[in-house]
Formats: sequence, structure tokens, C-alpha cells
Amino acid sequence: MDQMSATTTSPSTTAEVTSVRPFEITVPEEALVELRRRVAAVRWPSKELVTDRSQGVQPATIQALARYWTTEYDWRRCEARLNALPQFKTQIDGEDVHFIHVKSPHEHALPLILTRGWPGSVIEMLETIGPLTDPTA
Repeated sequence: MDQMSATTTSPSTTAEVTSVRPFEITVPEEALVELRRRVAAVRWPSKELVTDRSQGVQPATIQALARYWTTEYDWRRCEARLNALPQFKTQIDGEDVHFIHVKSPHEHALPLILTRGWPGSVIEMLETIGPLTDPTA
């Protein structure tokens, strides 16, 4: 791995070196079992009073999503997709920052930074990484 570090300067210190360290997502199986148990144990509200979504998401929609998460969703597949990419963590202003660093195979490729905010997820951007880093592929 390339030597990766960042130097920051603040009014109270001269210079600090913040390391960039490799990161891999590893969710223990026990945590997934507990999550499925909690979702399956939800106490659902009574049926909505209207037939449209004017009072929010209808219970049937949420119940179908809960069934999907507890019986069909393959977290390990998602985890493998994420871990197939070079992921790192560093600290900025005392906060851990997680990032994926994919280099283009093209010599003069323009660097690009994609960011996201809450409640988004890096998962939403996975399909764009390939086309953006290697558009001729």
C-alpha cells in the first residue's frame, strides 16, 4: 500500500499526522441473528385509518420490508461487495471518516470525490464506481 498520511495544522498545535488505515466490514453473525430477532419481534400498530399514505407508510408495506430483511436479505453478499473495494478510515477533527479509494486504470484520469449524507449509504454509490473509474470498460 502507498504511504498515506495527512498533515493538518490548527491554531493550537503545529502539525499532527493522521494515519490512513485499511478498513474491512465484519459484522459478527450474532449481531445479525439479534437484528433479525428484533425485527421479527416488532409490535405492529393497528391498521391505518385511511386507504392512502396520507398518515405515513402503511403497516403492510413495512411488514413486507421486515419479512424481507428477516428472511431474504443476504447481508454477507452485501458485505462481500463492500469488502471487494479498497476501504480506509482516517480521522478528521477527531472524527473517524470512512472512505473507499478506487484508482482509475487510466493514466490521466481526473480525480473525483463522491460524498453522501444521512440517511444515505455508500451502498447507493456502488454501481457508479466502475463506470466512473473506468468508463471505457
